[in-house]
Amino acid sequence: MSIIAALAIAIQAGVPILTWGPPGVGKTATIKMLAAELDLPLEVVLASIREPADFSGLPVIREHGVSMEPPAWACRLARAEKGLLFLDEISTAPPAVQAALLRVVLERVVGDLTLPPGISVVASANPPEQAVGGWELTAPLANRFCHLYWSLDVMNWVEGMTRGWNLRYIPKLPPDWEDLIPEKQDLIAAFIKHRPHLLLQVPQSEEQAGKAWPSPRSWTMASRLLAAAASIRANEDVTALLIAGCVGEGACLEFMAWSRDLDLPDPEQILANPEQLILPERGDQAFAILLAVITTATARLTTERWMAAWRILARAAEQGKKDVAAVAAKKLAAARKPDLPLPTKELREFVPLLQKGGLM
Repeated sequence: MSIIAALAIAIQAGVPILTWGPPGVGKTATIKMLAAELDLPLEVVLASIREPADFSGLPVIREHGVSMEPPAWACRLARAEKGLLFLDEISTAPPAVQAALLRVVLERVVGDLTLPPGISVVASANPPEQAVGGWELTAPLANRFCHLYWSLDVMNWVEGMTRGWNLRYIPKLPPDWEDLIPEKQDLIAAFIKHRPHLLLQVPQSEEQAGKAWPSPRSWTMASRLLAAAASIRANEDVTALLIAGCVGEGACLEFMAWSRDLDLPDPEQILANPEQLILPERGDQAFAILLAVITTATARLTTERWMAAWRILARAAEQGKKDVAAVAAKKLAAARKPDLPLPTKELREFVPLLQKGGLM
């Protein structure tokens, strides 16, 4: 199932996940199997019966003042240094508990305890109309999650009943998957430059505000998930689930269609042959190409690649794309090492801009 692969990717990428689905479809059982398959200690916390202090910490008076003591489950996860915090039935948690969960979900902070980076957060929810005493999620809490929607596959269920329940193939992220994040951040930045209205769209209705919607935070989560998915060459269905889970279906459809249409060349080939660069007329394509080239160059910056990158930006300016190249020029200048020469000729077009930004 695509949702199982998406769950596994998001857990390993450290992006908080909220799984939605009717009661009894196997959300909790699947999370437990995933934790076992990924060798992650699991702590299950039933959000619906907890108090705000169970997440914000219990006040304890000490000699130096009042400390907010974390609960036992948080201490166990901290000692393990890796693990999975599963917040069950989060849609039945009242608003006060949801407010206390804000730092837990995004910053992994419980009371005065900061959980290690190896701790991932997964929550599950039933739609409010299907949950006893259900609440809509508050917009700040909802926007901290990648929302994945559970669908019941009859044939998978039949197979599980007859052959036993197991997870067939769980994708494992390679150790260097985070190296792809800058590239995916540039891709999303190029998209938002082309579709600025999609950077932030806070829903007007309470129901929609409790689901996935575009914001700077959710696009940042999407860039991590794009990198994680690309590192294992996940199929388009899985990638779409992850992106839609962060920014909503509408923004995801626009992004996926736009990125398919880009047809970006290999940045290494452009760096090897700067004089052959001919940028497309479309501004968004040119912007994406230049950002990709600069990100690739700065990832392994040598004198040769530094000079080639500036020649590429100079050629972009010659081809009438000076405004498009300006952002890339700032990024390249900020990456300069002390021993790299100043490319006087190529810099000429960008000197005022870099001086204004304090980069020269």
